[in-house]
Amino acid sequence: MPSSPPAPAAKISPAELSPPEIFPLEEESKLLSESIADKTSANKSFSTGDYSTAVQGYEKALAVCPAYLEYDIAVLRSNIAACQLKLEEWKAAVESATQALEALDRVDPPIPAPKVGEESSGIQEIDDTVEVRIEALMRTGRSIQDVHKLRTKALLRRAKARREVGGWASLQGSLEDYQAISKPPNVLTGLDQRTVQAALRELPPMLEETKNKEMAEMMGKLKQLGNGILKPFGLSTDNFQFTKDEKSGGYSMQFNQNR
Repeated sequence: MPSSPPAPAAKISPAELSPPEIFPLEEESKLLSESIADKTSANKSFSTGDYSTAVQGYEKALAVCPAYLEYDIAVLRSNIAACQLKLEEWKAAVESATQALEALDRVDPPIPAPKVGEESSGIQEIDDTVEVRIEALMRTGRSIQDVHKLRTKALLRRAKARREVGGWASLQGSLEDYQAISKPPNVLTGLDQRTVQAALRELPPMLEETKNKEMAEMMGKLKQLGNGILKPFGLSTDNFQFTKDEKSGGYSMQFNQNR
């Protein structure tokens, strides 16, 4: 039998392969000034509790900000997430905070995990695209330390939003965010540190409880489906007994006609 054709490789956009197009400095400065003016107006709306108007202002600022100024983009995305937290739009806040973190990763890429058997050198090679974005970061008066501080803030916002979304997957994501926040280079204030420490205590049992509840609900639905299939044969899922092997963690199945 001929082998199946290989799966097509994932397409990579040209923007990911080549450095972004940079505006002339005069145009960049003009666009950034417009974006900052819109952001300042949005900040005022946020300070008065008008969060919906603030979101609109930050989105207006995003529309004129040069796309390669990733730090400024991340600030606006993170600010939108802050508004959405206030509005209790939890899923939208997760998305906005994630977009902020993705922008920061394009300036300061995370060090990839080492392969099995290898040790991480802690050194990340900077390609041309990252170099262009770092130069833009420095040109606007920012540093990698600023990137780290903003990443901490965006992670805190996403962690909170994920916890509020609830559910097994979201709570797991929230726990992973809080675990990431608790490690260098993140630097936490006293209040944030207490928030993170409390979350790291509270989330594991909450996650386990939610996991067990969702698994029980899923098994109940599967049992209902199985009974519907087996009913014409005079059988039910009660005829099948599953026994867990504590050593291997696997299950064996036994059929019992008398049930």
